[in-house]
Amino acid sequence: MARWITGLLLLMGLSTTTSSNPGCRVRITERGLTLIQHEGLKFVAEELENISISDLSGKQGPFHYSIKGVNITELDLSGATLGFQNDAGLLFETINSSISITFQRDMMYWLMKDSGQINASAEGVNIWTVLHLSKGASGQMMINKVSCKASIAKMKANFNGNFRGFYEIFSTILTTGLRFLINRQICPALQHSGLVLLNSLLETVPVRTAVDEDVGIDYSLLSDPDVKSEWMDMDFKGMFYPLSNENDTLPNTVSIPDLKGKDRMVYICLSEYFFDSAMYSYYKAGTLKADIPEKKMPKDLAYLLRTTFFGLIILMTPTSSAKEAPLLLKLEVTSVPRCTIKPSGITASVSARMNIILLPPNAAPVTLSSITMESKLNAKVALKGKNLAITLGLKRFRIFSAKSTLESLALIPIQAPLKALLQFTIMPIINERALQGVQIPLPEGIDLINETVTNHMGFLSIGADLHFYKGLREVINKNTQLSTNSTTLSK
Repeated sequence: MARWITGLLLLMGLSTTTSSNPGCRVRITERGLTLIQHEGLKFVAEELENISISDLSGKQGPFHYSIKGVNITELDLSGATLGFQNDAGLLFETINSSISITFQRDMMYWLMKDSGQINASAEGVNIWTVLHLSKGASGQMMINKVSCKASIAKMKANFNGNFRGFYEIFSTILTTGLRFLINRQICPALQHSGLVLLNSLLETVPVRTAVDEDVGIDYSLLSDPDVKSEWMDMDFKGMFYPLSNENDTLPNTVSIPDLKGKDRMVYICLSEYFFDSAMYSYYKAGTLKADIPEKKMPKDLAYLLRTTFFGLIILMTPTSSAKEAPLLLKLEVTSVPRCTIKPSGITASVSARMNIILLPPNAAPVTLSSITMESKLNAKVALKGKNLAITLGLKRFRIFSAKSTLESLALIPIQAPLKALLQFTIMPIINERALQGVQIPLPEGIDLINETVTNHMGFLSIGADLHFYKGLREVINKNTQLSTNSTTLSK
C-alpha cells in the first residue's frame, strides 16, 4: 500500500478522449512575464554584446580606411519590453535604445596615415522579435520560429587627435558602413539565441520520465500553447503509467474548466484524473500491498486476533506448537482507488482485503480469515519548489467479512485496533513516499514560491510566484556543456 496510494501526481491517458483533455494546465500571467523579462533582458543584452562584427575596409577616392576589432561596450535596453503576442508566443520589443561601441581605425589620405581607437554610438535602435511557441515532436514546448526586424536610426563616431576635423569630413562613410554591419548581426544573434540556446533551456522541462522504480509520468503538451494578450495557457497530458507496461493507462474523460486567475505569476490546475491516473498506475504496478508480521503489530491487536480466531486456530492447527505460531497480516488494495475533489477537500476512496494468516512451524500457512476493508483518506496538497507533494490521513474506516454477517459482528472488537495499525504503521509509509513529491513541468533554474492551493468541484488550482534560483545563462551554459560532452563520448 506504499508508492503513493496518495495518487497525487500527474498527467493523462490513451484514447481519443484523452488526447483532448489535459490532466494538468499551467498558466503564465503578465506578472510572471514581468519577472521573466528581468532575467530575459540580461540574457538578450549578453547575446547582443557578444555578437561578432566583421571588419570593414574600403576607399573613397584618395581616402583609404579600415575598421576592425569592433566591440559593443554598452547596450541600453531600459525601454525594452517582453509581452505576449496573441496566438503566437512572446514578443520582445525595444524602441529608441542605444549601443555604445569601440573599434580600431587604420586610415590613409594620400601620404597621411593614422590609426587608433574610436568610440562610437548607435542611436534610435529599434528591435521587434517574436518567439513563436509550439508543441515539439516529442511533446515538449519549443521555439519553432523567430521573427525579427531591427533598425538603427543613426550612428555617431567621436574622433579626436590632430586629424579630428579631417575625419569628420569622411565620418558619414565610416558610420554608414558600421551601422550596416551592426544592424545585419542583430537578428541572426537573436534567432540563434531563441532557436538554439533558449530551446536548450526548454529541453530541461521533463516530458516523459520515471517517478520511481514502478511508475512514470508523461508531461507531453497536447497542443500548441494558447497565447492571449494577458496570459499563456499550456495543456499537459498529465498521465501516470506503470513502467512494466507503459501502454496500460487510464483514459481521461475529465475536462478542466477555463482558468479565471491572473493576479499570481503562475497558476497550475490539476483535475481528478491527475490523481486517479497515479493511483491507477501504482495499482497496476502491483505496489499497493503490504505484509505486516506479528512483531510489527501492537500487542493488543495480536491478542485480540488470537482471541477472536481462537476456535479456528484450535480447529485448523491442533498441535500445541502451532497455537503459538506467529500471525501475519497480508494487506492488498483490491480495486483502483478513486479521488474526489470538492471545495471542502480532497478524498481518496480505497477498498482492500486483509488476510489474517497463521504461520505454523514446518507447515503451510493457514488463512484464518479474509476481511474486506473500506477506507476514505483525506489529502492535503502542497507545492515545494518544483515538487508537488501530498499528506494523507485516514478519515473513515470499516471492516466486514465477505462470508457472513455473523463473522462481521465478530470482527467489531478488532476494528479500532486495526484502524490504529493503519494509522501508525501503513500511513507513515505512504506519506514518506508521497512527501517526496513529483516535479511539475518547469525549466531548470525556476522554482515556485508563495503558493496557495484552492479546491474546486472536480479540480484544484495552485497560484504561485516564480523564483529564479539560477540565471538563464548559467542553465544554458550547463546544458550546452553536457550536450557537448555527450556528443564527444558518443564518437
